[in-house]
Amino acid sequence: MRVVVLGTAAGGGVPQWNCACRHCSAVRSGIAPPRRQDCVAISADGEGWYLLNASPDLREQLMSATSLSPGPGPRQTPLRGVLLTDGELDHTLGLFQLKEADGLHVWAPEAVRETVLAREVVASYRRWEWHRARESFEVGGLVVTTVAISDKRPKYAAESTLDGPWVVAYHVADPATGGTLVYAPCLAEWPSGFSKLCSEASCVLLDGSFYAPDEMHGRTAGEVDSAAQTAMGHLPMAGVSGSLAMIRETGGQARWLFTHLNNTNPVLDPASAEHAAVLDAGAEIPYDGAELVL
Repeated sequence: MRVVVLGTAAGGGVPQWNCACRHCSAVRSGIAPPRRQDCVAISADGEGWYLLNASPDLREQLMSATSLSPGPGPRQTPLRGVLLTDGELDHTLGLFQLKEADGLHVWAPEAVRETVLAREVVASYRRWEWHRARESFEVGGLVVTTVAISDKRPKYAAESTLDGPWVVAYHVADPATGGTLVYAPCLAEWPSGFSKLCSEASCVLLDGSFYAPDEMHGRTAGEVDSAAQTAMGHLPMAGVSGSLAMIRETGGQARWLFTHLNNTNPVLDPASAEHAAVLDAGAEIPYDGAELVL
């Protein structure tokens, strides 16, 4: 299985268009590389590719990934489908940029499939196949297992009466190589059985939105306290029940990488103590464009 990490940032990317924080300013000044919003591409054979989420930065991401370049025919593309972990705009707006794709397959939790804004709009351009992300299903020679994470709804679906889960993670296995990937960019808490799943994986792409549970306080235009940050549905790295502690406790053979990094997260600075703590736990902070073979 081939994996291309197309984007590693949380909503808005780094830099955010309306932000002059230390990390966003470092990118604008050329000190740090930019980060596009979270998105991953996977393939069993390097010919047919599937996206995990569809970032608002999708056009730029596809243009930068030579593996997903169109051809040999003038309108041929290796992109076969999209797997959505949730219905948030930061993970679904890229679907609108794929409106020219005929016959695209999209998998999502049932509640997301029924409410995602792109479904009705794209239907007026092309016919797509929308599938419920069942407990286990096959895509392009890969076996996908769905892991329920939370019932956090996107704001546009706040009044929906549909049952969750609204947020899932995916375990992707390549039967030919035995390689496995766990993709969990929105992890509200550490689910039961998640450690076992990760310990047996080849690679885990994990929610790295925040380092501390209160890091947004005082760093944003609106004063976001720890309760409001927790309600966003992202488990922080630090703390006794944070993801770094869980990585140490889980062990196993997995290669741990953090994605969905918010612009407030101090791990974005490779010289920071927080970045060092990530490395000390045996995890990594990949850059956009990182490629894995599992």
